[in-house]
Amino acid sequence: MSRALKEVTIYTDGACRGNPGPGGWAAVLLYSGHEKEIVGREANTTNQRMEMKAALEGLKALKEPCRVRLHSDSAYLVNAFNQGWLEKWQRNGWVTTNKEPVANQDLWNELLTLHQKHRVQWIKVKGHSDNVLNNRADRLAQEAIDQKTPGNG
Repeated sequence: MSRALKEVTIYTDGACRGNPGPGGWAAVLLYSGHEKEIVGREANTTNQRMEMKAALEGLKALKEPCRVRLHSDSAYLVNAFNQGWLEKWQRNGWVTTNKEPVANQDLWNELLTLHQKHRVQWIKVKGHSDNVLNNRADRLAQEAIDQKTPGNG
């Protein structure tokens, strides 16, 4: 008999001052009454990379395959999974419909690997609204930009 997968909720956000510029990311993980915050920063990055990095690091923090409800205010990130963009990009050799290389292919490949490991439901939330956990992830990502040392906080 197989064990049921643990159910984890993750709220993520990325931030950037300038685009490109210094950036930060954050993920708030919730499991069975427990909460964990993870944050990081990069000296020179883009907002999209930070949005993706938040989701990536949130999923990497899971020690075993889980059922995940991942919340993000990044339509780019959520739509890539929910609207089949990733499958199209892979089929087309990582080229967009405009014949441009897909940006952030390194992070997309890592996210795809983790998406296959876990059962991820990608949920789009409205940014800067009344979602307490999304606002918390946003605040943590903004604060991460001001950290003195790069990497995970």
